[in-house]
Amino acid sequence: MSMIGIHHLGLTVTSAEHSARWYESVLGFERVGAYVSPGGERRKVFLRHPDLAVRLGLTEHEATAHGVFDETRIGLDHLAFGVASEAELHGWEERLERHGAVYTAAAPANSIPGAAVVVFRDPDGIQLEVFFDPADPAAD
Repeated sequence: MSMIGIHHLGLTVTSAEHSARWYESVLGFERVGAYVSPGGERRKVFLRHPDLAVRLGLTEHEATAHGVFDETRIGLDHLAFGVASEAELHGWEERLERHGAVYTAAAPANSIPGAAVVVFRDPDGIQLEVFFDPADPAAD
């Protein structure tokens, strides 16, 4: 059996609408759909980015355990978006700065020689990265 790629990623968020606006304005995603369960206990906003094949689903559950995201708990550690060059990585730093996002300056990645990463968080504290890997076939 084969797989052809990752179709979508689903993230649980406090407010699907609030998070969708953030992903649209800060990261350049576009809204492509929404869903509300018949009883209203679950709301979703579906996003895609013009440069990515994978889609992102933001899900708000009525019964979500509130608190902040913690990558040390079982589940998602972080989500990393690849870029093709160090120049693009620095361009993302500038974009995050313009949008008032807190981020770390580009630094060497601790797991891949020659790679560099910018780390930041979404409105729910989910750790996100912009990652440059010179060995990636899409790299300049």
